[in-house]
Amino acid sequence: MSITFARSRQSTTVMCVFTALAVAAAFLGGSPFSSAADTADGDFSKETLEVMIPLAEGGGTDTWARFVGQELAPRVTGGPGFSPVNEPGGEGITGSNQFARRAPADGTHLLVSTATSVVPWVLGRSEVNYDFAQMTPVVVNGTGGAIYARKAAGVEGLRDLVDREAPLTFGGISATGLDLTTLVAFDVLGVEQRSIFGFEGRGPVNLAVQRGEVDLDYQTTSAWEPSVGPLLQNGSVVPLVSFGQLDEDGDVVRDANFPDLPTVAEAYEELYGEAPSGPAWEAYTALLGVTYTYQKGLWVPGETTEGASESLRQAADDLSRDKAFNDKAAEVLGGYPLVADDGVKERVAEAYAVDDSVRDYILSLLRDTYDIHLG
Repeated sequence: MSITFARSRQSTTVMCVFTALAVAAAFLGGSPFSSAADTADGDFSKETLEVMIPLAEGGGTDTWARFVGQELAPRVTGGPGFSPVNEPGGEGITGSNQFARRAPADGTHLLVSTATSVVPWVLGRSEVNYDFAQMTPVVVNGTGGAIYARKAAGVEGLRDLVDREAPLTFGGISATGLDLTTLVAFDVLGVEQRSIFGFEGRGPVNLAVQRGEVDLDYQTTSAWEPSVGPLLQNGSVVPLVSFGQLDEDGDVVRDANFPDLPTVAEAYEELYGEAPSGPAWEAYTALLGVTYTYQKGLWVPGETTEGASESLRQAADDLSRDKAFNDKAAEVLGGYPLVADDGVKERVAEAYAVDDSVRDYILSLLRDTYDIHLG
């Protein structure tokens, strides 16, 4: 009987240990017996790529992350699994902060970036605890966009944006989101406008243009044809300027999806007879890089071993050159290629190097023009 009791007590002790481990796993995530991934040699066999998506399921960023992640994982050496994790909240800040606190530096955890989460970092928001300057990009992908105006507001071309008797009305969502690049473009060009914020999306703004409630709008590439195309056909709006793209040297060039529209730089030269310069222009080029040319991306912690990060980047580079993938990706990527060549880390680092002077200009613009006080 004493032997039976001892075994029973031992079994009870073992069960308590298992229970404690299970509870810990429930709270901390992962297997209680998992060890650090051995990916320093670039081999991800028996591993899983956990991708932190700091926005809700079903949106554009979520769709992009799941599509790219599912295509990327099988091409990584060792064929790891793919596990998307959505952590919405705080304009992308909550999930990004969580990644910065917890992600191991072994390449198995990646963060999705988009303009929604990058702009708060650019602005130096106090809630932001992540730092893209301390992360390594695996792959980036851009988008584009263009500004158009309602003809009934008296706009036939660029020169109708300046020296006006009354300002035009711009429909916005949030001055501290993707709209910020447009607001800085307006400042560069000297556009006389007043902004109304609070629209639920660019679709509602487009409808407001059609109803004559706002005069100025912009749409990204994927929405341009379905939203603006019909208005161009009926002659009610006029396209004015595209945001352009940054080339490999960091210069603003025409967007291949808007080949007939001038960039903001070209529009400035047309209006004022010289190339743009100064704080507003420096801020515009900085924002163009982080909100359009390199808008979305997958990142690993900066301390990630070179073997692991390079294995991921090379797989993404191979994916970017796959014709079958690019044919399938045309709609999701909007005609903008994945970028993961061996120079991507340096180019993205340069584009994301936002000087304090740029940040100060943006904060001043928001405060003095839009009565938005940050920092």
